[in-house]
Amino acid sequence: MAELAFDCVDVQPLRYGIGPTLVFKLRITELSGQPIHAMVLRVQFRIEPQRRRYGPGESELLEHLFGEPSRWADTLKPFQFATVSVMVPGFTGATEVDVEVPCSYDLEVAAGKYLHALEDGVVPMVLLFSGTVFGKGGEGFWVEPVPWHMEAEYRMPIEVWDAMMELYFPQATWIKLDRETLDALLKFKARNAIPTWDAAMTQLLSGVVAP
Repeated sequence: MAELAFDCVDVQPLRYGIGPTLVFKLRITELSGQPIHAMVLRVQFRIEPQRRRYGPGESELLEHLFGEPSRWADTLKPFQFATVSVMVPGFTGATEVDVEVPCSYDLEVAAGKYLHALEDGVVPMVLLFSGTVFGKGGEGFWVEPVPWHMEAEYRMPIEVWDAMMELYFPQATWIKLDRETLDALLKFKARNAIPTWDAAMTQLLSGVVAP
């Protein structure tokens, strides 16, 4: 059997994609010297929020996700960020492979809420691996599963996420609205001759309505 070890060594934004994408670089090591013909790898990315501390501003923004900070000992639980699959070409010893992870800035999604709230520091992650390994030896081809206990910890700098979102959505965020709410905002903009959505929201928040 192959003796595998996994490490995440880097993450960078994909500069030219159709949508926000992070590229995680994995290092895969086969410890026994067994040649690997190919691998179909499935990677689950899980955020573990209980593994870091939060400043006052972060805590305030995270209350709508985890509740009052006094309850965080019970509510700060791991949640899924993404699951992707990747083909790993053949190698002997060790290899590195890029795993592209499409991302969403949807603030209705737990990961979007969480990452939006962080001001600095890191995002504690655990990468869980599964899949199929294909090998070629003296007795011909062999196939075996990636052991379910395979995982790797990674602390992604939050500035990588911020840089990606700035690349795809410069100085902007996205929120989901019901159709009736959107129609009401459109009427409000037209009635008060407001040129942009941002100006409309600012005016509503200030409580000032033009005559």
